[in-house]
Amino acid sequence: MIPTIGILGSGQLGRMIAIAAANLGMRAHIFAPDADNSPAGVVAAFCTTASYDDEAALTAFAKSIDGVTSEFENVPSASLAILAKHLPIVSPSIKALDTAQDRLSEKTMAQSLGIATPRFWQIDTEQDLQTALAELDGKGVLKTRRDGYDGKGQLRVSSSDDIHDIWAQMGGKALILEAFISFETEASFLIARDKSGVVTHFPAAENHHKDGILAHSTAPAPLADEIIADGQKAVEAIANHLDLFGILAMESFVTSKGEIIFNEIAPRPHNSFHWTIEGANCSQFEQLARIVGGLPMRHVSMSHAWRMENLLGQHAEQIAGLQSMDEVSTHLYGKTGYKTGRKIGHITYPLRDSDDKSYKVD
Repeated sequence: MIPTIGILGSGQLGRMIAIAAANLGMRAHIFAPDADNSPAGVVAAFCTTASYDDEAALTAFAKSIDGVTSEFENVPSASLAILAKHLPIVSPSIKALDTAQDRLSEKTMAQSLGIATPRFWQIDTEQDLQTALAELDGKGVLKTRRDGYDGKGQLRVSSSDDIHDIWAQMGGKALILEAFISFETEASFLIARDKSGVVTHFPAAENHHKDGILAHSTAPAPLADEIIADGQKAVEAIANHLDLFGILAMESFVTSKGEIIFNEIAPRPHNSFHWTIEGANCSQFEQLARIVGGLPMRHVSMSHAWRMENLLGQHAEQIAGLQSMDEVSTHLYGKTGYKTGRKIGHITYPLRDSDDKSYKVD
């Protein structure tokens, strides 16, 4: 009998999980409100188009699969709870999903585990904001606690800004104010963890953002061994605390003193590790498909450095040229309507020796 893994969500991450599952001899079943003709839906064996709170549809979905994962963290945890009644394999865990959905919960968790975080304040009212800005005494970033991504739902602020103006822009939602971190670089750490608690780490990635969106990642991150060890220790502590089943990425800042400062987590495949498709012996998508499909994990290794660059809507005219380059692997997500700032694909290519070339997608 051919194993079938379920995937909640229909975007590009679900697409790449489904492709990895197919390469392992499995089938993928997509469940999402827009599953049909979606980036993931067009490459999957099966699709269910239904709301995430449709219990009858979720129950039928559970009966058609052997395990399930979520391609993004904003699926209601109640959906996982319904699926857990029928399935032995539910990824990433309800606790991991709940925590990742709220930036305040993330920061509080990291702090409780002894992981350094920016100073932060819970903001529910305009008075909370006034008090926090006075205590901030400098620059910070005001963020929505839920649903923000790729720089959305964020506003840079300072103690001298007009509070009424800031509240007019961001008020009405649960917010968190974080002190601005002066950092040397940004790095992400990815861990995989199976049902028995066995873990495997991916090489860390160094990340560069533009306009709040990841522009490119290089791996392995050119960081001191001590910094890598600190980051891996932190992400492993988080994975164990959340009883993770699957994969989890931790985004962090690295200061000039070599200190890892926690930013946020994502309990699913992460943009900064798309290079693993070509650059490692086991991609993040294959590792997740293995865990959910009941196969053993693989130890992850790579032979030399790789770079991943995101393709956004404004880069559409460069695609044909990139596809003609021998060392460049181009991945397009099958999205319709190329919009500025919207991810439509990515490229990867090896960095050999001390070569620091870039195809400079811009």
